[in-house]
Amino acid sequence: MCIAAWLWESHPQYRLLLAFNRDEFHDRPTEAVHWWEGEEILGGRDCKEGGTWLASSRNGRLAFVTNFREPTSDPLAKSRGELVTRFLQSSKTPMEFAQEISQETEKYNGFNLILVDLCTCKMAYVTNRHEGTLGSVQEVSPGLHVLSNAQLDTPWPKVQRLRNFFEELLQKFGEEEIPEIQIVENAMKDTVQADKSMLPNTGYDPDYEYKVSSIFVNHDRLEGPYGTRSMIVLSVKHTNQLTYYEQYLEDGKWKENRVSYEIVT
Repeated sequence: MCIAAWLWESHPQYRLLLAFNRDEFHDRPTEAVHWWEGEEILGGRDCKEGGTWLASSRNGRLAFVTNFREPTSDPLAKSRGELVTRFLQSSKTPMEFAQEISQETEKYNGFNLILVDLCTCKMAYVTNRHEGTLGSVQEVSPGLHVLSNAQLDTPWPKVQRLRNFFEELLQKFGEEEIPEIQIVENAMKDTVQADKSMLPNTGYDPDYEYKVSSIFVNHDRLEGPYGTRSMIVLSVKHTNQLTYYEQYLEDGKWKENRVSYEIVT
């Protein structure tokens, strides 16, 4: 399902500060953040479909995707994770690529896709679930944004809770850097579930909605254990240094990972 919060073009230390939780079945084959063999792409990888939920490239392109929560899906649809890879491998601007994808939305189950060019400081959002239309595209404005499994900045309880955590951290640290571990521990590991009266109506059973209403998800489904498997804090400083800090679940154990590089402009 996934949830992300990010501060864009509005902090003296960071061009972008992003926190992302990936929710998935625990037994789905997954690789942690790494440089992909033969490509200038850094990110985690879904070994089942070959795509990714979040990745970036040496030349300053970055993208991430979340599912749009709906009770039915097409088992023959293309993998949403390939959208991230396609953007990183393309030379189109974020808006050009978003417009292209908005014409292909029927090929995918519901998604939200964020596309970024860190060299030109442009960010675009595209979704294939928007008030009855096939695709909706918009430029993302500077500031704090939160995205879960509805449209951008939809105020679900978990979205509002994560926004509040981010605002508290920004107030605490002011213009200074925010330690990644603080973001993970004080925001992305939050397991508080929403008041049942405030749950969104997505077509799922209310009991299921309740169990996945926290920022950090841990839910035993009939198909097997499901929940947050990766927590990533990605920062891009004004010096063009991009850093991933990741905590990820592998073989039942939580591990740490950190990778940095300089964006080539």
